[in-house]
Amino acid sequence: MTLFVVKRDLGAGPSLLYVTKSFFMRLTGENKSEMFFKVFYERMKLAQQEIKATVTVNTSDLGSKKKDEEPPDKDTPTAKGKKGMEVAVVSTVAVTIVTEEVKEQLVEASTVTKKAFTRYRREAEAEEHLAASEGQGPASTPDDQEGEMSVIITIMQPILRLMQLLCENHNRELQNFLRCQNNKNNYNLVCETLQFLDCICGSTTGGLGLLGLYINEKNVGLINQTNCIATHECNGIDIIIALILNDINPLGKKRMDLVLELKNNASKLLLAIMESRHDSENAERILYNMRPKELVEVIKKAYMQGEVEPEEPAEEDEDGEEEHAASPRNLARHNKELQAMLKTYGEGDEALEFYAKHTAQIEIVRLDRTMEQIVFPVPNICEFLTNESKLRVYYTTERDEQGSKINDFFLRSEDLFNEMNWQKKLRAQPILYWCSRNMSFWSSISFNLAVLMNLLVAFFYPLEGIRGGTLDGHLSALLWIAMLVSLAIVIILPQPHGVRVLIASTILRLIFSVGLEPTLFLLGAFNVGNKMIFLMSFVGNRGTFTRGYKAMIMDVEFLYHLLYLIICSLGVFVHVFFYSLLLFDLVYREETLLNVIKSVTRNGRSILLTAVLALILVYLFSIVGYIFFQDDFLLNIDRIPNKTLESGASMVGEFLSAGVCRKDSGENCSTEAVVDAAIATQPSAVVIEDKERSCDSLLMCIVTVLSHGLRSGGGVGDVLRKPSKEEPLFAGRVIYDLLFFFLVIIIVLNLIFGVIIDTFADLRSEKQKKEEVLKTTCFICGLERDKFDNKTVTFEEHIKVEHNMWHYLFFIVLVKVKDSTEYTGPESYVAEMIREHNLDWFPRMRAMSLVCSDADGEQNEIRSLQEKLESTMKLISNLSGQLTELKEQMTEQRKQKQRIGLLGHPQHPQHANPQQPA
Repeated sequence: MTLFVVKRDLGAGPSLLYVTKSFFMRLTGENKSEMFFKVFYERMKLAQQEIKATVTVNTSDLGSKKKDEEPPDKDTPTAKGKKGMEVAVVSTVAVTIVTEEVKEQLVEASTVTKKAFTRYRREAEAEEHLAASEGQGPASTPDDQEGEMSVIITIMQPILRLMQLLCENHNRELQNFLRCQNNKNNYNLVCETLQFLDCICGSTTGGLGLLGLYINEKNVGLINQTNCIATHECNGIDIIIALILNDINPLGKKRMDLVLELKNNASKLLLAIMESRHDSENAERILYNMRPKELVEVIKKAYMQGEVEPEEPAEEDEDGEEEHAASPRNLARHNKELQAMLKTYGEGDEALEFYAKHTAQIEIVRLDRTMEQIVFPVPNICEFLTNESKLRVYYTTERDEQGSKINDFFLRSEDLFNEMNWQKKLRAQPILYWCSRNMSFWSSISFNLAVLMNLLVAFFYPLEGIRGGTLDGHLSALLWIAMLVSLAIVIILPQPHGVRVLIASTILRLIFSVGLEPTLFLLGAFNVGNKMIFLMSFVGNRGTFTRGYKAMIMDVEFLYHLLYLIICSLGVFVHVFFYSLLLFDLVYREETLLNVIKSVTRNGRSILLTAVLALILVYLFSIVGYIFFQDDFLLNIDRIPNKTLESGASMVGEFLSAGVCRKDSGENCSTEAVVDAAIATQPSAVVIEDKERSCDSLLMCIVTVLSHGLRSGGGVGDVLRKPSKEEPLFAGRVIYDLLFFFLVIIIVLNLIFGVIIDTFADLRSEKQKKEEVLKTTCFICGLERDKFDNKTVTFEEHIKVEHNMWHYLFFIVLVKVKDSTEYTGPESYVAEMIREHNLDWFPRMRAMSLVCSDADGEQNEIRSLQEKLESTMKLISNLSGQLTELKEQMTEQRKQKQRIGLLGHPQHPQHANPQQPA
C-alpha cells in the first residue's frame, strides 16, 4: 500500500464519523480491526524513525550554519564548529551544554534513519512523482525546503485527525478500542501517539530535549493533533508540562501565535486530565514536575506575549490565555501555595487580574448525585451583558413552589444570550450605542421636564398673563448674570447642582424674554425629542426591533413609552393640559406607588365581586324604598340663578317691569345691558333652596340610593325625610335605615377596603421577604446564611466564588458558543441536560465547601475513634500476652506435678513449692 492510497483512504475517514456506531460494529463484527490498526501502527513507527533522523540532520545543519556565521577572528575553525553545535542546542533546548552522551544518541538515531530511508525510498519517490504529476508547482528553493516535513511524517496528520474524530463526543467504546482491540495482536495506538509526541519533543524527563530545533510552523498543527489524542492517556504529562513551561525557539521569535496555540492545546490537555477527578493523583503528579511559582510566571509570560501580538485577533488571544489560567485554578484546589499566589494583590498583577476576570468556576451535580467543581474560561461575548439587565434579572427572578429561582433564571438565559449578541453588534454603531448607554439619563430628563411643565401650567394658567419683555431691567440683568455665572461654573467644575442652576436660570430667562406660552412650547418640543431618543436607546439596548414588529407590539414596556411619546406630542400640539397625564410616570418609576396600584388590581376579582354584592343590595333597598317610602325621598336642591347667561336673560322682563331700564329716559336698553344690570343687582352668593321628589321611578330610586346612600356616613337615611313617630311606617323606616347602614356601609364597603388594605400589606411583606431572601439566601442552591457560620467558607465567598449566578449563565453561554466536538466531559453532560431542559445539574441545598467541612469533622471524629481503638487494642494485646504467659506457667506447673507424681519422690514438691506463684 503506497502513501498515496493511505492518504486517499484517510481523506474519506471523517465522513464515516457520521455513522460511528456502524463504523465500530463493522470493525468489531468482521474481525478486520487487526489489519486496519496494523497499517496505522506501522505508519506511526515509521514516522517516529523519520522524526529521529530529521532531528539529527537538522541539528547537524544548524551546527554548520552557526559555524559559518561565526566571526573569523574568534577561534579556530574546529572550535567554531563545536561552539556552533553547543550554542544551537543551548539556545533552543534550554539545557546547559551538549554532552558526549547526547552526541552518541544523535549518531545512533542517524544510523537508524539511514536504514529507514533505504527501506522506503521507493515509496517516497513514488509520492514525489505523484505530486509532480498533479502540478504542485515548480521546484522549491533550498530556503523554501527548510522546515518542510517528509511525506512519511505528514501522513500522520490525517491519521491523528481520524483518531481524534473517533474519540470525539466522548465515544468511550471507540476510545477504548484504540487502546485494545481484543485481537491476537493488539495495537495500542494511544501509546504509539505518546511515543510519537515523545519523538517530536525529544524526551519525557521534564525538559524539551530537541523540541526547539524541530518545531516550526510546518508541524505545529501536527503536534496539536497529537495532543488531542494524548488526552486519553496520562503518561505524557511530562511532555505536556515541558511544552507549557519552556520557550520554543526559534519558532517563538517568528510566529508567536503558533507558540501560543501550541501552549493553549497543552493547557487544554492538562484540563482534560484533571476533569471529573475527585482525587489529587494527577494534580500532584503535575505539581511534582513544576513549581507553583514557575507556573505563575509562565501564565504571566503568556499574557505578555499575547499583549505584544497586535496582528492576532483579540478574541483568539484571550481564548488562549484563558485556557492557560483555567489549568492553574484547577491545580490550586490541591495546592495552598499556588492558591495564594494566584490571588491578585495591587495593580501590578495585570496578568492575574485578567485571568481572574476571564475565568470562572461553578459546581454541578452529576447523574449519580455527586458534585463536581468546574473551572472554565468566560466567553468574550459575556462582556456585553449590561448592568441594567443584571439588576433586572437579580431583582425580578421569581421563586417556584420549591423556593428555587433556577427555573425562572434558566428560562431567561436565552433572552440574555440574545441580548449579549445584540450588544456586541451594537458596538459597531457608535451613535446608537451612545444613546443606549445613557438610557437612564434620558428617562430622568423626561420626568423632570414633565414635572417642570406641570408646575408652570398649575401656577400661571391661563398663559396670557406673562408675556415677554415685562421684567424690570435690574432683574433682567440679574438673570443674565446668574445664567452666565452658572454656565462658567458648569464648564470649569461640572457638578449636578451647577447644571440645575444653569437650567433654572435659562428657563426663567426664556419666560421673561419670549413669554410663558412659547417657553412651554419649546420645553414640550424638547421633551418630545428627548423621548424619541429614549425610545431609540430603549429598542437599541434590548434589540427589540430585531425580533420583528410582533415582538415590539407584545412588549408592554415599549408600548408604555410609545404612549408617553404620544401624550407629549398632544401636549405640544393640542393642549397643555395633556401634560398632567405625564405625571403618572412616577407610578412607573417608584415601586412603592406601583404596589399601591397592585393592591387594587392584584385582587381585582374579589373587589369586583364584592362591588357586585353591594349593587345587589342597593337594588333591593331601592325596590323597598320605591314601594314603601316613596314619599320620603325628598332631596334638598340648590339653584344658582346667575349661573348662565340664559338665566340672566329670563329676569329681563322683571327688571323692565321694575323700572330698571326706561327707553323714554334715554337709557341703554339693549339685552346685554339689561342682563349685566340684572347680574349686578343680584348678589352671586344668593342661593334659592328647594326640595324635589327623587323616587317617582325605580331608576331614580336606584340612582338616589346609590349616589347619596353610599356617600353618606349613616347611609341613605341621612338624606331622606325625617319621619314622625306618629306615622304608621315609622318602625319600618328605622329598620330600613339600620339595615342599610349595617349591611352596605359597615359590612360591604369595609369588605372592599379590607381587601385593598390586606393586599397592600401582603405586597409590603412580600417585598420585605424578597429583600431578606436576596440578602440571606444563595441564588443558586438556596442555602441560607446561617449554614455557613463557623465554616471555612463565608456566605459572601460562597455566593461570589462557588455559586455565582452569573458564572452559571456564562457556563450556559459557553456551552452554546463552543463547538460540540470540543466539549469536555462536564460540558457534554451539561449540554445534554440543557437540551432536555433538565435542571438537575444545578446544586440545590448543597455546596461542596459544606460537604468538605462536614467530611473534615467526620474525619476528625473517626481519627479520634481510631486513636482510642488503637489504645484499646494495645491494652487488649498486653492483657492477652499476660494471659498467655500465665497459661504457660500453669501448664508448666501441671507438668512438674505430673512428673513428681510418677517418680514418687515426696521431697520434690517441697523444692517446687517455692516456685509456684502465690
